Amino acid sequence: MPSDKEYIQTKRIILGTDKMKPEFVPLAEWIDKTYNVKTINIIYDTLGGKIPRIQICFEFEKEKNKFLTHDISYFDKEKQKAIGQKFSEIIKQNGLSKSNNSISNLFGLKQNGVYLTDNVFVIYGAFEPVAKLEATYKITQKHTDKFIKSFDNKDIWTLSIGFTNPTFFMFTNEKVKEYDKPEIKSIWADKYYEFIKPFDEFNYFKRDNIQVLIDSKENFDKNYESNWYYYYK
Repeated sequence: MPSDKEYIQTKRIILGTDKMKPEFVPLAEWIDKTYNVKTINIIYDTLGGKIPRIQICFEFEKEKNKFLTHDISYFDKEKQKAIGQKFSEIIKQNGLSKSNNSISNLFGLKQNGVYLTDNVFVIYGAFEPVAKLEATYKITQKHTDKFIKSFDNKDIWTLSIGFTNPTFFMFTNEKVKEYDKPEIKSIWADKYYEFIKPFDEFNYFKRDNIQVLIDSKENFDKNYESNWYYYYK
C-alpha cells in the first residue's frame, strides 16, 4: 500500500533522496546480474524476532514475476534458496552476521547493524503497481465530479476506480447495455487516460493498458447494498 514504510522508503530511493543500505548493494548487484533485473531496494526484518526475512524490491511487476511460479508453491524455491544463501554469504563476509540462536537474540536484545543469516526467508515486491494505486488515491471526489461533468452525459452516475481500473456507472442496467460497446469504451478510455496522467508521478499509466468497465447504480444499490466495500470485496 502507498502508506507502507517499505513503499515510502523505496520511493525515496527512486527519487534520489535516499539510498539502499550499503551492505545490501553487493546482493542487489548479484541478483541483477544473475537474473537480468534491476533491484531498487532490499529490506530486512525478522518474523517473530527469530526468522530473518528480506524483501527484494523491483520497479516493475514483470521483474517480480520472474521469481514466482504459476502453481500452489507461488515462490520459485530454487531462486529463493540461492538469494537467501547469497545474502548470508555477503553479510558474513562483512562481519555483520549473528546466529539465530545467539544469546542476544534469545533474550530479545537488539544489536544494530547485525543480521540473522540462518534460513533466510526471501520475498519480493514491485514498486510500479503501488505507485499507480497511489496516483488514484490523489483523485478527490471533486476531481471525479468535474471529470464526469465533462462528458455532458446524463446517463452517467459516477466513476469508481478500483485497483486502478476505472468503472463507469450508468444509472440503470438498461443503459449499461446501450453503452457497453467497444467503440464507446475506447473513447472513454482515451478520456480517462488524459484524466489520470496529471496524478501519475512516474508515468506508469499507459493508454494500451487501460480497460474501461461499465456497471450501473441499479446493480450497485440492489446487489451491494449501495456499499463500496461490498462491491470490491
